[in-house]
Amino acid sequence: MNRLRIALLTHSVNPRGGVVHTLELGRALHEFGHDVTVFAPARIGETMFRASSCRVVLARVEGDERSTVRMVEQRIGALKRALLDEDASRFDVLHAQDSIGGNALAELREEGAIRGFVRTVHHLDHFDDAQLAHWQRRAWEDADRVLCVSEAWTRTMRSTYGVEARTVANGIDRTRFGACADIGKDALRECFGVGAGPVVLAAGGIEERKNTLMLLEAFASLRTRYPAAQLVLAGGASLLDHDAYTRRFLARAAELKLDVSGKGTPVIVTGTLPDASMPALFRLADVVSMISLREGFGLVVLEALASERPVVVSRIAPFTEYLDERTCVFTDPDDAMCIAAALGKAIDGDSGIDFFDAVPALLRRFTWQSSAARHLDIYGEWIVRAPLALNP
Repeated sequence: MNRLRIALLTHSVNPRGGVVHTLELGRALHEFGHDVTVFAPARIGETMFRASSCRVVLARVEGDERSTVRMVEQRIGALKRALLDEDASRFDVLHAQDSIGGNALAELREEGAIRGFVRTVHHLDHFDDAQLAHWQRRAWEDADRVLCVSEAWTRTMRSTYGVEARTVANGIDRTRFGACADIGKDALRECFGVGAGPVVLAAGGIEERKNTLMLLEAFASLRTRYPAAQLVLAGGASLLDHDAYTRRFLARAAELKLDVSGKGTPVIVTGTLPDASMPALFRLADVVSMISLREGFGLVVLEALASERPVVVSRIAPFTEYLDERTCVFTDPDDAMCIAAALGKAIDGDSGIDFFDAVPALLRRFTWQSSAARHLDIYGEWIVRAPLALNP
């Protein structure tokens, strides 16, 4: 394939799954010899959470972001301005990873600045606000090609919305989460007051979609068996407003007499961590929890397994598509006692996860190189049918 000029759009510079996907896909496409530019909205002083081998254009967000609607509007505008400054028409492929980028491209297409774009749907949210719901729908409805990171969402797009999406899975950088990550474990243990454990890790912060309240209930039950257990909730940088859910979480933690106040407490909320610290944090855990109610793919699962840590996951798609009893411990995400039992099983070494054969085989299936190759096949098919570049 000839060298393509590819623009990848993501919604922020924060360490979220969709942003990780964008950077890793960009790196793999770059290594295949393509010219990749990543566009991301950023306020003054913000930088991309991880260094990139690709060129990164930070679309400066101007004005206030006092509401979610205002925030989305500002970021759509910032991406549009950055794309116009970079002459969006020169790119062979314009590919949005979320609704913010999708709307920026939809507006540019409507204005005649570009001929079309690709959109990846990681997952869809429910919005009570009509404007947010409209933006979410427009971002995939106006796209020329829709991709999904799991078969579950590909089926949803087809059955619910009549969209013939294509599945292109995520990948994992196995070297990043290998044994060398042990080097930073002691510093993290000291920083957050992590004791002998066992340690339950959940990445993604405190969010309803992540089912954090149910995990708290399960952890309270687990503590009756392991009084020294600690729950570490890492990350949580999000553009959406999770304050009400966080207040419910903290209130319930107080009722359960689980201290969340700081260093060395039963529940440790780390907030956003430096990217370099995450592999060591995985290696610090005895078990990783991923009991989400809704996920696009669940990159944390692969990161945990690459770190040789057992993972407890919801028995729902997309997890059931690529995992089985040899690679995870399934649980009912609506049953705290079931979750506690699954966590205990993993802590006791009775998870049944096969880290010798099954896990390595799983990780070999999901590489960023294979994901990039799949993207390139789809880009190529599409360009033949409908070239994007306005200029020869």
